[in-house]
Amino acid sequence: MPDKDVKTIRELIFYQYAKIIAKRALASGNAAEAKRRHYGFIRSTFRDLRDGVKTWSEITREDWQLVESERECVYCGSNVNLNREHIVPKSLRIKPECATCDTIQSIHNQVLACSECNRLKATRGLYEFYKERFPDNPKFYDRIPPLVEKKYLKTIFSCHECAGTLESSDPDGDGVISVADIDFIIRSAGRSG
Repeated sequence: MPDKDVKTIRELIFYQYAKIIAKRALASGNAAEAKRRHYGFIRSTFRDLRDGVKTWSEITREDWQLVESERECVYCGSNVNLNREHIVPKSLRIKPECATCDTIQSIHNQVLACSECNRLKATRGLYEFYKERFPDNPKFYDRIPPLVEKKYLKTIFSCHECAGTLESSDPDGDGVISVADIDFIIRSAGRSG
């Protein structure tokens, strides 16, 4: 559950990104620990992102981190049968332009994944995939590698912007805003075969 000030998809994406910044900036072992120990920093960073005081880095920064990283699956660590995996499914069709959209179709939306993880993730959103991987962990989203989540948040932000859903407050209609709402655009938008 995000902070009480998080009311829209835009704010939720910025909140998740603020947790990643806190984890890295404050050298916390994981996002859950960062939230527990540095909640004030996360809230401040979230507000700065939301209000335009701070901006996130261009996605090319994560692209370079990917190029410089070890050649292994971002999901399981395997170094066998690696492929490019589109974090936001390249088959996403919010609008016809998605088929040629640089945000979805380019390296900005790709990570290395083994064939098995690529197959298992398929056309799921990142949070849905991790929830299925760690069904007994209510904080499954804290297990997502920061590089992957940063690329995903920046890409899915663009998709929500294109769809006009950034200001939505509970797209999946379950009564609460959660990371599942970030993925909802993937489940609800048409995908081509």
